[in-house]
Amino acid sequence: MAKETIMLCCAAGMSTSLLVTKMQKAADDEGKDAEIFAVPAAEADSQLESKDINCVLLGPQVRYMESDFHKKLDDKGIPVAVIDMQAYGMMQGDKVIKQAYDLMGK
Repeated sequence: MAKETIMLCCAAGMSTSLLVTKMQKAADDEGKDAEIFAVPAAEADSQLESKDINCVLLGPQVRYMESDFHKKLDDKGIPVAVIDMQAYGMMQGDKVIKQAYDLMGK
């Protein structure tokens, strides 16, 4: 089992899956033990119930859901943020993995 589990949420899970691949490579290159996966926002609750998630990143297209995620996760100590729009658009896995680890305080 990975040391950290990072969940990305977006509208349908399609474009974010490419970003997951780039983030996983960046994490591996940096020696970080992370499980990174993407789900459509509609499936986020079931993943949060079934997995031990350390960080949630939202795709820019679902930024309007950020306050809902904070309401659900702040009490559980799971940090939530919207992925930097430029890093998302450019598919910069290294910048997004840094954002996730900064969010987790690591």
